[in-house]
Amino acid sequence: MTPMTADVWRKAANALIAALNAFDASRVQTLFVADAVIDDPSTGHSFEGHDGIGDYVERYFKGYHTVTRFLSIDDIGADKARLRVDFTGDFGHETGVLVIRANAEGLLERIDADLE
Repeated sequence: MTPMTADVWRKAANALIAALNAFDASRVQTLFVADAVIDDPSTGHSFEGHDGIGDYVERYFKGYHTVTRFLSIDDIGADKARLRVDFTGDFGHETGVLVIRANAEGLLERIDADLE
């Protein structure tokens, strides 16, 4: 597998944040492999596959009018990066960490999300 470069990680992060901020579940789904997983303990749920990811976007981004802002990204291995983001919405303000894993094509395979 070819390691993701810093530029590729940033491009993937920007695409994800733009789609989330547009509340566009379909666009978010295209960034993930079909059997991807988002594990988010802050919601008490894990979301599997494109249907689960669409549900996640609808419930927690569109539903709470969540706006996500990029803070930083660190490469933590050949296929993982740690993305820090700022969330604001109907719930107030939170800072979060997304450990993202992608395949060689740059499609997201897994996100482990948590609040700081």
